Amino acid sequence: MFALIDGNNFYVSCERVFNPALAHTPVVVLSNNDGCVVARSNEVKALGVKMGVPWYQIRELAEKHGIRAFSSNYSLYADMSSRMMNVLAAYSPEQEVYSIDECFLGLNGFERRDLVEYAQRMRRQVRQWVGIPVCVGIAETKTLAKLANHCAKKNLAGQDSVCDLTRLDSAQRARVFAALPVNEVWGVGRRLTEQLNQRGIQSVEDLRRSDPETLRQAFSVVLERTVRELNGTSCLSLEAVAPNKREIMSSRSFGAYVYDLPSLAEAVALYVGRAAEKLRRQGSLAGMLQVYIRTNPFKANAPQYQRGLTIPLPEATDDTPRLIRAAHWGLRRIYKPGFAYQKAGVALLDLRPRAQAQLGLFTNHVDRGALMQVMDRINATYGSGTLRSAAEGMRQDWRMKRERKSPAYTTQWDELPEVG
Repeated sequence: MFALIDGNNFYVSCERVFNPALAHTPVVVLSNNDGCVVARSNEVKALGVKMGVPWYQIRELAEKHGIRAFSSNYSLYADMSSRMMNVLAAYSPEQEVYSIDECFLGLNGFERRDLVEYAQRMRRQVRQWVGIPVCVGIAETKTLAKLANHCAKKNLAGQDSVCDLTRLDSAQRARVFAALPVNEVWGVGRRLTEQLNQRGIQSVEDLRRSDPETLRQAFSVVLERTVRELNGTSCLSLEAVAPNKREIMSSRSFGAYVYDLPSLAEAVALYVGRAAEKLRRQGSLAGMLQVYIRTNPFKANAPQYQRGLTIPLPEATDDTPRLIRAAHWGLRRIYKPGFAYQKAGVALLDLRPRAQAQLGLFTNHVDRGALMQVMDRINATYGSGTLRSAAEGMRQDWRMKRERKSPAYTTQWDELPEVG
């Protein structure tokens, strides 16, 4: 048995926790540089605003209907997510944090409980302690729990934001699944939906009744497992510990076009610092580094250029200064003057466990492992960027625009909410 708990309109809900006046106001949260809509309140969805629509395209609609727009406040959302997951962890010894606003709980051994009432307790406690409204889906497999959560959001099972599919008999399940398009199944994306539609598989029920072996031969073992999970056979276990990433990327679009190499070097140094911190957090070393830059591909009349370079490192490392030097070496070789650069990024590749580090025969560089640990600890305590490399620069005029960002209510002392 599994439960999937999902925060409703999570980014919007985080904004509303500290600004109760937004409770019934249409709200959107925007992507980097305040470009596109990445989260919508139910009021905005009712106005027909689609996910990913550029903000400039709906400004007139926003003025007409009083839509409030906020820049993405990543520190707030991450902290609120951590609080929500900590509350939910008390409800099961098995928890898999699937995304910033979703987690699975294992419910084996809970059969004697009224699981709907248990889920309602989760909802009430998360709402009271964190302020985030959530929906809960319960079923025999992770894929079905995901589907049950969708039913809870749409109130298809009539259980007040909770859906326990185990309470539905086979005929009731068939009716619910027949009303859902196949793309509501976890892992069935746009292209796969088109291919399944061509085979006459339009609904979730159509997919559930399909032969898994045939779909395995036509598509993949992943789709075969999905069909088996839809039929109640659990093929996916909980991942209590997230596996280490095989590559770590860090990139951002600039808030203003960048033309010169020093500004690009500052941005690349910042991105390397962020990636290296994540690398150390999972106890890994990087054997290769990739750096890339590009102009704006959507500005058709402007000269276009993009280039990347992958750099093998003499020794695998998690040392920020060494990674910055390698990235700057590559940047100098791919940079061309005369272009308006819109984005830069780095990727740490060929990752391996730190415990398997192998030094070169003539290694003579200083081991800054203790220094990196101190820097990470200070930044974790006092906020990201408290200690950073001087190569990141001071003014950073190229940083992404977040002109509509709310305060970091829970992570910055000088931005704590005040009560009058």
